[in-house]
Amino acid sequence: MKIALIGYGKMGRMIEQIALERGHEIVCKIDVDNPQDFDSPEFESADVAIEFTNPLAAYDNYLKAFKHHVKVVSGSTGWMKDHQAEVEALCKDGQNTLFWASNYSVGMAIFQAVNRYLAKIMNGFKQYDVTMEETHHVHKLDAPSGTAITLAEEILDNMDRKDKWVKGFQHNADGTEEGTNDVAADELPIASIRRDEVPGIHTINYDSDADLISITHDAHSRKGFALGAVLAAEYTVNHTGLLTTSDLFKF
Repeated sequence: MKIALIGYGKMGRMIEQIALERGHEIVCKIDVDNPQDFDSPEFESADVAIEFTNPLAAYDNYLKAFKHHVKVVSGSTGWMKDHQAEVEALCKDGQNTLFWASNYSVGMAIFQAVNRYLAKIMNGFKQYDVTMEETHHVHKLDAPSGTAITLAEEILDNMDRKDKWVKGFQHNADGTEEGTNDVAADELPIASIRRDEVPGIHTINYDSDADLISITHDAHSRKGFALGAVLAAEYTVNHTGLLTTSDLFKF
């Protein structure tokens, strides 16, 4: 499989390493200093592009790839608020292909399945209130994380007493703090912590007067995300439309 990399930071380099180990070819690497390479023959030859950049660049990167009929696997978060409808229209009926996930870790896919099942159970036990906390490195621009939002929306889909998620307590990269987890009964607060070089920790708590039930996914490194992205690329080569981890992992 021929792969183009969009974004060649720590994640891009790790994806490159794993892709090469799995016998794939990297035909193009695009970063901030060579955006003109979107129009290169090398990029156009790619079977799929793997994109890990930032919320501000992601949507435009999709458009540039689609222009050359290149399928995209993306782990960038924070763009859906402004561009979800446009991307859905662009990928309708398989005219373009985007595999998007907020988190590509195989462990996170399992964690999401546990999260959905636990929320379904907890729907019948109103004495438990649910909160969430996510912790990431200080370079992450968006808060809450895309993964936390995905987890929260899966809880909302399975829990009648919660209507929406909201930002909770925030510990910012500069050390300042704001917000609170003291929210309305129908709201699910997501606390966001930015510290050090943490790859990603997501914890969901169900608390009652009697006890606390907690589940946590703690990523040790970016390696799990990189492997999942390459697995997604291998899947995307033979599929079309708007895809995500529920297509790849059948839990």
